[in-house]
Amino acid sequence: MTFADGPGEHGAAEAHRAAVRGLIDRQPDHLDLLHRVCRAAAGALSACGAGISVMTTDGIRGVSAASDPVSERIEELQFVLGEGPCIDAFAGRQPVLTADLSAAATYQWPVYAPAAQDGGVRAVFAFPLQIGAVRLGVIDIFRDKVGPLTDEELRTALGFAAVTVEALLDRQANGHSRDGTAVLDVGHRAELFQAQGMVMIQLGVSLGEALARMRAYAYAENRRLEDVARDVVNRRLSLDGEKE
Repeated sequence: MTFADGPGEHGAAEAHRAAVRGLIDRQPDHLDLLHRVCRAAAGALSACGAGISVMTTDGIRGVSAASDPVSERIEELQFVLGEGPCIDAFAGRQPVLTADLSAAATYQWPVYAPAAQDGGVRAVFAFPLQIGAVRLGVIDIFRDKVGPLTDEELRTALGFAAVTVEALLDRQANGHSRDGTAVLDVGHRAELFQAQGMVMIQLGVSLGEALARMRAYAYAENRRLEDVARDVVNRRLSLDGEKE
């Protein structure tokens, strides 16, 4: 991802970019790094939180990080519900800038937007993590007040996205795939697919409907989708209502 700064206007964005590069240099654990980037982005952009989701090219989420537990839940909700700015930014390959979630609730994300508002979020700005044709995920910026990003804040957010891409690619440099797969928790992904298959058989529905049922259960029970999948695989949960 590239971005341009006007003459005399790039100082703050470059300072934040340099600070995050410093985090990259000091942190060998990329998951810990992503948490630190989220916290730094939230602070730099006067946000109530931030989240990063690393995804495969087909939109399956693997590694994720957030600045705080509330933001982690708001980030996770998008994948539980199957809608939200992160998903749209990844699919559309461009930022999704929503300065007022109340408007999005009526036509864009009818379930996610009200749920995010219940969590105190009033605006969200999603930036794809990509370079050329390669898509790695999305960084989301959450705010507890309505209003757009200023031009300087937009440049800063793009800078955070750019250096996050650099960090992720650095961790894939030793012979790994550069399509996002190498930085995913492959075990979680496989577990999700296995759980879908089990629910499909339990309920006699399609694979897509099985995922929808799991998402609905996770949302209703206020649980992470991967935790529900793990319980299904380990036979601690059956979505037909029977404990095994």
